[in-house]
Amino acid sequence: MTEAAFAPFQDLAHTLLPHAYDDNGDGSHDTSHLQRVWKNAAAIQAQEGGDAQVLFAATLLHDCVAVEKNSPLRAQASRLSAEKAARVLTSLGWTQAQVDATAHAIEAHSFSANITPTTLEAKTLQDADRLDALGMLGVARGFYVAGRMGRALYDPADPHATRRPLDDTRYTLDHFRTKLLKLSAGFQTTAGARLASSRHERLQRFLDEFSDEI
Repeated sequence: MTEAAFAPFQDLAHTLLPHAYDDNGDGSHDTSHLQRVWKNAAAIQAQEGGDAQVLFAATLLHDCVAVEKNSPLRAQASRLSAEKAARVLTSLGWTQAQVDATAHAIEAHSFSANITPTTLEAKTLQDADRLDALGMLGVARGFYVAGRMGRALYDPADPHATRRPLDDTRYTLDHFRTKLLKLSAGFQTTAGARLASSRHERLQRFLDEFSDEI
């Protein structure tokens, strides 16, 4: 049962999952992603505190409007998701304060939106989502998305971009240096930063071993 992975908010999960994402075939933003982000968020919340119900709703709805990575609208994806989430939660009778808190957490979670999170719930969601872009999951999702976008693994003439600008729209390996390896330095919570540190090391280890093989 899918909802079991969202304890202790199984009932709310049952209500929100139909609104949680557009079924566009993106396996990097599906129910399993939501389960992992909630696991991360719950672990951080257990140490840092915050409103667990707002955090849970924000987690389930943070990608509820799908925008492909190569879309010119990508930077607006979190705002569009926040607006949809606000409509859904308002229809469920949530207070305006709860709706606003959830919407802010969703809008601020995105790397491309570049919005500073100002609440504990928003900081926690941002950290929880970014943890899923680190470690071996980050590697898997990075190459999965690159395959969807039709990108090459790396530039065979200059894999590490020593004589050219980094370009992660063409080469997957470049994405590690343009984004993934920078993520751990920007974590918002102490608990999140601690988790990010070990996953960053795994990411770096993969990159080192991948580089050795090519």
